[in-house]
Amino acid sequence: MLQAFYNGLSGLLSFSKGLDNVSNNVSNMNTPGFRGTGTFFRSVGGGDSDGSGYGSEIAGTSLRTEAGELRQTGTDTDLAIKGKGYFILRTDAGNLLYTRSGQFKLDKDNVLVDSVSGLRLAGLDATGNLVDLNITPQLTLPPKPTTKIDLVGNLVTGSTTHSISTVKVFDANGGVQTLTINFSNQSTATAPNSWKVTVANGATTLKEGEVRFGADGSPLAGFNTVTATLTVNGQAQDIVLDFGTPGSLSKSTQFSGASSSLAAKVIDGSALAGLTTFSFDESGVMKFTYSNGEKKDGAQLAMADFAEESSLIQGEKAMFKAPENMSPQIGKPNSVQFGKIQGGYIELSNVDLAQEFGDILIIQRGYQASSRVMTVANEMLDQLYNNTRGG
Repeated sequence: MLQAFYNGLSGLLSFSKGLDNVSNNVSNMNTPGFRGTGTFFRSVGGGDSDGSGYGSEIAGTSLRTEAGELRQTGTDTDLAIKGKGYFILRTDAGNLLYTRSGQFKLDKDNVLVDSVSGLRLAGLDATGNLVDLNITPQLTLPPKPTTKIDLVGNLVTGSTTHSISTVKVFDANGGVQTLTINFSNQSTATAPNSWKVTVANGATTLKEGEVRFGADGSPLAGFNTVTATLTVNGQAQDIVLDFGTPGSLSKSTQFSGASSSLAAKVIDGSALAGLTTFSFDESGVMKFTYSNGEKKDGAQLAMADFAEESSLIQGEKAMFKAPENMSPQIGKPNSVQFGKIQGGYIELSNVDLAQEFGDILIIQRGYQASSRVMTVANEMLDQLYNNTRGG
């Protein structure tokens, strides 16, 4: 009878701890990246030959590794993993922690960090080393000087002059310079269809060159480009005026007509551009978009995977730690066994409320039954004592 009393007490303690675990799961059902755990019970065997037991105890808990639901947030720095893997967070001491929550933000140093813990999100450099995702170098694009202008259209045969004004180009400092390109017909018997080209920046002449056309109306070889040198604040840049490929009518031509239509098309160059947006693609590569419309790729996220994922130790703030005897496999998203990145989403908890309520009912019944065993054992002991006194 005494053993029955202790067996009932062990049941109460075991079911109580089981309820503690269920309550923790339920309380974190809305915690992004949280993974529920299941409780395992085991019997406490006795040493008697009749095989009688000494009650029950908690054998431990096991991490439930199935993914949670993905929810859209609209925030570009929020990330979810579609498939296997964990984001890697680094502490100041260099220790690694892992998470599925995916709630990230930029700190004061423009480093991507976990919004809850403040730990730095890890990326991979070109050699495969873990690095911080610092976007400071990508906040602006340096100015690019103009190097090429295409001349497109027709110079009328027999006309004397043509002028293209307000050709806006970028200098080496990102400033805008307004060029004028003038054409003067200088055809001779030995050099027919020849035009003098004068490139000027305001009152300053940058270049005087020559362009010639063949009988087919296309530019002649050796006379189809003019290179002007623009110097601003001591910085010089060459700008090539391209009239087209000899034999091709895709750019400049010379044919008869009412009036010349030749125009200038600036091909390259830009001012200082600021970052407007950035996001991540499925492979975890940062995508930057700038105010001038240019797009650039940045660093790539690092991910970790584990052979025994259920052995991970879940700590505070939905972060996981690997046991000392287990090393992570580190790689890139959307490769080998690693899942894809879904930008603008987070992964919610994988807690199944229906399962938890079912566990609560089982625990409640077990607790009630264990309590009843203790009550009956206590009554039997009272009866035994009463019988002893009554003799």
